[in-house]
Amino acid sequence: MDYKKTLNLPETPFSMKANLAKREPEQLKVWEENRLHQKIREASKGRELFILHDGPPYANGYIHIGTALNKILKDIIVRSRQMVGYDAVYVPGWDCHGLPIEHNVDKELGLKKKDLSLAEVRKLCRAYAEKFIDIQRNEFKRLGVMGDWEDPYLTMNYEYEATIARECGKFALDGSLFRSKKPIYWCNTCQTALAEAEIEYHDETSPSIFVKFLLKDDLSQELPALAGKKVFIVIWTTTPWTIPANLAVAVHPDFTYAAVDVGGGEVFILARELVEICMQSFGISEYSIIADIDPKTLERKRSLHPLYDRESLIILGNHVTLDAGTGCVHTAPGHGREDYDIGLIYGLDVYSPVDHQGRFTKEVGFFEGQFVFDANQNINAKLEEIGALVAQENIEHSYPHCWRCKNPVIFRATPQWFISMDKTNLRKKALEAIDQVTWIPHWGRERIYGMIENRPDWCVSRQRAWGVPITVFYCEKCETLCWTSK
Repeated sequence: MDYKKTLNLPETPFSMKANLAKREPEQLKVWEENRLHQKIREASKGRELFILHDGPPYANGYIHIGTALNKILKDIIVRSRQMVGYDAVYVPGWDCHGLPIEHNVDKELGLKKKDLSLAEVRKLCRAYAEKFIDIQRNEFKRLGVMGDWEDPYLTMNYEYEATIARECGKFALDGSLFRSKKPIYWCNTCQTALAEAEIEYHDETSPSIFVKFLLKDDLSQELPALAGKKVFIVIWTTTPWTIPANLAVAVHPDFTYAAVDVGGGEVFILARELVEICMQSFGISEYSIIADIDPKTLERKRSLHPLYDRESLIILGNHVTLDAGTGCVHTAPGHGREDYDIGLIYGLDVYSPVDHQGRFTKEVGFFEGQFVFDANQNINAKLEEIGALVAQENIEHSYPHCWRCKNPVIFRATPQWFISMDKTNLRKKALEAIDQVTWIPHWGRERIYGMIENRPDWCVSRQRAWGVPITVFYCEKCETLCWTSK
């Protein structure tokens, strides 16, 4: 007996086999041919709007699981709002500028790039973006995402670019836009400035060194116990490659410092609270504190750079901590954000003898042409050779890396264009706007508020190393912001 015929099963007009690989494209084609999206828009006219502002993907390659998940989740939100009675408009878009595209074009061109003008490279970047906009659009459609695919927003549309230029012009006219040589994150591999959002942190093992700077100015009048002694101020750093750019040593105005006799006619100056732990690190068991020092006594006194024939100024800075080191902070204004800020107060040069490939320039002498991270060992050896290296060890700490190439980055001063966060109260206005938004979940508000509250001036030029310098000015003829490479 055929038992199948004895079962009371419902009969359906559709196949029991899903056959999705064949049927899904057919269904998507029907939606497109019947202009389903346009009909929904027409039927929704007059309803309350729901608009999802889509943070766009880069047009730099095929979609992956991340971009697919992002777009599908957004599609779920838009469709659900449409179904509960809103006019849920979804306009997709693409980010067509920036390093993700330029980086891939660079790889395709290889050495040919050297023979091309900037205009030719930009044209190739535009063509590359156009290619992947079409590819990604079809891939998103294939996922069943519904939106205004025929009229997306593209950051490379000339109208979009004109709006950006116009807004930059407004910043220029109110004095917010300025050019400055300022230390920013710099990727030696991608050879570009990086924004804070493009930084990832990974654990790195770095050399940790203590270096002594001989005081040039005599302190014996203020501190008689130092008479006849060779007095050194001792710094600590985990970036030995920045020692050639040192211009100052910072001490905290409210800490107590000690003059420590370490024998051999030498005296070390360091934070009194750190004397014991530092002496253990130095391997010095016989020592004595011969005087306490008010840091204000040290302000603007001069020490000698251990490697070069120049002075390092002793300055006061509230950024100095007792968490690690000696309480005396090596200061290179061209290679650190806090160093730069305190350097401005004391009129220090923003000195950065490192080129766009992360190699030392001729100013550093011994180490010219060396890649900064490779030079760490050589700098330590030179310091040891001249007797300036007090101690060295390795330390594991969290270090910034480029989100794209995953390589460690450096702080490097380069001429860039910035928009001030404070001159026209941009920071204040942004923080006020944050509190006008309902955040779900609420911790999203804390994250973005803290980011804006503490962010430095906004670097908007992100000048590539192979690019020509750009001069921006207000043109009276066309009454807008213009620029020239001359």
